[in-house]
Amino acid sequence: MQYTIRGIPERLDTILRERARAEGKSLNEIAIDALSDGLGVGRERSARRDLSDVAGTWRKNAELEAALAAQDRIDSRLWK
Repeated sequence: MQYTIRGIPERLDTILRERARAEGKSLNEIAIDALSDGLGVGRERSARRDLSDVAGTWRKNAELEAALAAQDRIDSRLWK
């Protein structure tokens, strides 16, 4: 089957071409891969995770907070 797709946004064109070059594939192969991945067909679906199972579970820890705060301190001797 053959398609002609018009009006490809410049940013998408750039990304597709860069990926094709990086993976050593044709632009056509990369476009088909992108369409297949986007529609979830053709290849094994990759696991996707939205992190909803861990969102909102952060617990404050005084020791960790102190370590993070220490990283924010600027040593003025280094900035002369």
